[in-house]
Amino acid sequence: MNRNRLLLTAVLSSILTLPAWAALKEGDAAPDFSAQASLAGKEFKYSLKDALKKGPVVVYFYPSAYTQGCNIQAHTFAENMDKFTAAGASVVGVSLDSIARLNVFSADPDYCAGKLAVASDADGAIAKSYDISVRTGPAGFKDSRGVEIDHGFAERTTFIVTPDGKVAATVGGQGVSPVANVEKSLEAVQQLAAKKK
Repeated sequence: MNRNRLLLTAVLSSILTLPAWAALKEGDAAPDFSAQASLAGKEFKYSLKDALKKGPVVVYFYPSAYTQGCNIQAHTFAENMDKFTAAGASVVGVSLDSIARLNVFSADPDYCAGKLAVASDADGAIAKSYDISVRTGPAGFKDSRGVEIDHGFAERTTFIVTPDGKVAATVGGQGVSPVANVEKSLEAVQQLAAKKK
């Protein structure tokens, strides 16, 4: 790996691991949104309002499909989908990736594995409504497949939204790894399920 490529990797790694400073906290109203999404490679119109009719929703923002931490996080969510479903919750990932990238990512057996929906926030409007910082990555940076990434990166932050449209928990910040993000999100929805009993 040449020196410039190493520098680009270091810069992007620091961008993707910066702490989350989401303004939405427990008790805040979660902005409603609709977006083109993909599940198992099939596009559909995702509606948070409709999803909340069935139970709590884990809305997780991530920097980009096919980047190291995001690959791990999507894989970990996919491996734990049965537990989220058992707790009555659904999960949707949101990034600035195009729907074409997400169609591939959502079906990829190594990552989303057809088990969780991922929504395209190509203009960053959904991220902004949740007060998620969006940063520009270094020019020419390529994903784990060698494909150039041509979009901004939303900071990694997850919101647990209850059926009344309120934020029950926010998961993110310094030191929260992609795996811990999923684990903390699962704990939050399991606690909500326990309170209902």
